[in-house]
Amino acid sequence: MMRKLFSLLLLCFVFGSMALAQSKKATGSYLQDSVLLKTRDGAFVTVMVARKKGVTEKLPAIFQFTIYARRTDSLKIQEAADRGYVGIFAYARGKWNSPGQPLAYETDGRDAYDVIDWISKQPWSDGRVGMYGGSYNGFTQWAATKKLHPALKTIVPSAAVAPGLDVPMTNNVQMSFVFSWTYYTSNNKFLDEKDYNSPKWNQLYWKWYNAGLAYHTLDSLTGRGVNHMFKHWVAHPTYDQYWQDMISYKKEFADINIPVLTTTGYYDGGQIGGMYYYREHLKYNHNANHYVIIGPYGHFGSQGHPDSVFNGYRIDDVAQINIHEIIYQWFDYIFKNKPKPAILKNKFNFEVMGSNEWKHVPLLKQMSNDTLKFYLDNSRLNPVKPVKTTFASQRVDFANRDSISSYYFLNQLIYDTLNTGSSIVFKSAPLAKPLIISGAFSGVLKTIINKKDMDYHVVMFEEMPDGKYFYLTYVMGRASYATNPEKRHLLKPGQMESIPFTNSYITSRQFSKGSRIVILLNINKSPFEQINYGTGKNVSDETISDAKEPLQIKWFNDSYINVPVLK
Repeated sequence: MMRKLFSLLLLCFVFGSMALAQSKKATGSYLQDSVLLKTRDGAFVTVMVARKKGVTEKLPAIFQFTIYARRTDSLKIQEAADRGYVGIFAYARGKWNSPGQPLAYETDGRDAYDVIDWISKQPWSDGRVGMYGGSYNGFTQWAATKKLHPALKTIVPSAAVAPGLDVPMTNNVQMSFVFSWTYYTSNNKFLDEKDYNSPKWNQLYWKWYNAGLAYHTLDSLTGRGVNHMFKHWVAHPTYDQYWQDMISYKKEFADINIPVLTTTGYYDGGQIGGMYYYREHLKYNHNANHYVIIGPYGHFGSQGHPDSVFNGYRIDDVAQINIHEIIYQWFDYIFKNKPKPAILKNKFNFEVMGSNEWKHVPLLKQMSNDTLKFYLDNSRLNPVKPVKTTFASQRVDFANRDSISSYYFLNQLIYDTLNTGSSIVFKSAPLAKPLIISGAFSGVLKTIINKKDMDYHVVMFEEMPDGKYFYLTYVMGRASYATNPEKRHLLKPGQMESIPFTNSYITSRQFSKGSRIVILLNINKSPFEQINYGTGKNVSDETISDAKEPLQIKWFNDSYINVPVLK
């Protein structure tokens, strides 16, 4: 092993290049290269290249950087070649031919920069690079813009996750489903599908839940030794420099001066990340050339080929678009001076569910033009501030493992009845006329609790005239980080607290006359995310021995939600 590594290093020295080793082969009508590239700090990443055979002109490159190493990636780079580009995939450290153990997120931005630099210097390159891809591959595009290489001319991030902001934690609450993903992406040089799809993971989460163990012990329950990726995450419950170093942070967004096309969906788990990038980009770069497409899509559909029926809901005909084709239309627009994709009639393009209509506005905030304010008052959404202050009581016994309460799982959109469990439910009066709810709902929870912290979720539905419920959106968060994800402010037991929330999922839907707005309010207590026992300690360190007295909550009726509407 040492001799092999020495030989590789010697090759690098002799040829004086970052490209450590390269193999070429002809496959049908393509020329394919496999390159082991040495990065500036001495690590190695695998780069796969496909070019159309017989093409001699220099071309732009279409590039994806990913931790998802699949042998079928050759088809994607060949597609780019078929469309008049050079197709390129590169892989995170430790994947494919790269030595070492994968460590998600931490070095991808720097490594993507090095790959772009290498691409720009190749004889087949015209010096221009565009990036696309979804989920993790969406993140790597934003990571690559933290230090923008001159050759990177556009990015098209789809369902782009933002580490520390939506995975592995959302609003500072860490979620269990990402734990099994660490093994999926690091068990071998490719992906461990069999391990990832095993029922043992749910069994492990339930074992942890029923035993009341500290969250940071999850890896010890697997019997596989220390999971370094997971350990890094739980060591950083605050959005601190560990996370900030992965993507552009605050004023760094001002330097992102290339055109961007973001695609996401109302039911895309990566929407929180995608909209974070969008908001920060426009906040710090007022001239940002940033387009968005958003509709009734899930995490995978928003990356290329939306389902005509998503979680039991048949999406409107006009929403059944080919996002993958639009992405290549965008590249042709940027690199070949062809027309801009027809759907991009303005910067922010969204489909209103139930209306069969796209809307096109300059900015996200123009998804709505008015706001309805409702107070959480005695099981109703009251449009008038209550004169008399009252509260709804809630008691959560964390020591009792017979019940659970989690943020809403998106396994279906339409329900005959709601499984409200221990939630407190608030309903509006029936709507006197149709109404479009459009944008991200927000609010302030006024409360007194007997502990120093809690994790909550707020879920919104439409109760339709036929009595069925249409799931719309939710927000989940940790009360102690409500005002700032970078600094924890513990609650004071027995004192009134105001807990604002804004980071909910965007939605847009045409409500029918006679429909009601429904809000479910509850506390997280399940196997599927951390359990906040309220001691004020690092939540990952808390155990069932910290449960002690049940959480006692008073939800006051001057709590309210703001519902964005489009008239």
